[in-house]
Amino acid sequence: MIRTSEPPGDDYLIRCRKLGHEVAFFYCRSESGGLPCSKTIDCWYDHFLVEDLLRRELKPEEWDRVFVAPTRPKMVTLVDLIEQAKRSDKV
Repeated sequence: MIRTSEPPGDDYLIRCRKLGHEVAFFYCRSESGGLPCSKTIDCWYDHFLVEDLLRRELKPEEWDRVFVAPTRPKMVTLVDLIEQAKRSDKV
């Protein structure tokens, strides 16, 4: 099988590690405010040459924002959300 940088069709689904259910590539490529999910390459590398495609599509600063910048651990995000909810509850 020859792998290409063309994504599979919208009917081709894989399990999303973040959501826990199946999604198509079109969701992953714009999940983060119009930018790809930071896990897109990890999730799709077995299915097609996803990194090649994304490097062509993204500007260097977008690539860095998604794939180079450190992501916040889930626990930190959860604690922040809990603190925000506590503050808004007092208003």
